[in-house]
Amino acid sequence: MPSSLAIRAAPWLFVIGMIIVWQGAVEVFAIPQFVLPPPTAVVGAIIQFRDAIWFESLFTLGTTMVGFLMAVAFGLALGLFIGWSRTIYAGLYPLMIGFNAIPKVAVVPILVLWFGIGAVPAVITAFLISFFPIVVNVATGLATIEPELEDVLKALGASKLDIMRKVGIPRALPYFFGSLKVAITLAFVGSVISESIASNHGIGNLMLQAQAQFNVPLVFAGLVILAVEGIAMYAVMAWLEKRMTGWAHRSTGFAAT
Repeated sequence: MPSSLAIRAAPWLFVIGMIIVWQGAVEVFAIPQFVLPPPTAVVGAIIQFRDAIWFESLFTLGTTMVGFLMAVAFGLALGLFIGWSRTIYAGLYPLMIGFNAIPKVAVVPILVLWFGIGAVPAVITAFLISFFPIVVNVATGLATIEPELEDVLKALGASKLDIMRKVGIPRALPYFFGSLKVAITLAFVGSVISESIASNHGIGNLMLQAQAQFNVPLVFAGLVILAVEGIAMYAVMAWLEKRMTGWAHRSTGFAAT
């Protein structure tokens, strides 16, 4: 079994290896910078435009987190409602699938008509694109209670509320916290999509302006910043999942035996 040190070092080694391969491929094949800038040019763009990148990245992070927190609150409430009854689950789940199938980029122009250009469409787009995984996972966690277990609990005098509160919700917690890791990355996608179409700020708008000026290193710099923010927030959600639902996962030592 690999050591814990090797496991922790693996992501960094893969990233360093990818950067080396990227830099080498650009130099060996003489790829023009406007097609694929080398990592050194991307780092140079980050340093050169650090003030603008810092401001716009904070704007994107802010709109993403507001939309994500809205998705958590709404998704948890709706997931509990849908998972409360198999009849409600069967009735609303197809509607949820249909809503999620609508490309969110097609909704942005409507949001611009309603709220104008700015942060509000970005927040709502982040919310719309990230709440679905939360709803589905919470509802699934509640809907997977075995009918036999429900029958036994009812025979012991437990009400529907007691079953949901003492069995259903604890069972749904691993699903809920696991869905946060997916939802936060999708929230960044929603924010950047809206910023590219209907905002004067944000990393999406910065990348759009850089593209119009054929400043490809700055475009890649924006991608790198988004990746860093996404990884950081994913790590936070993974920490929350481990912290809140560690009881639901086997330990490493147990799994290895």
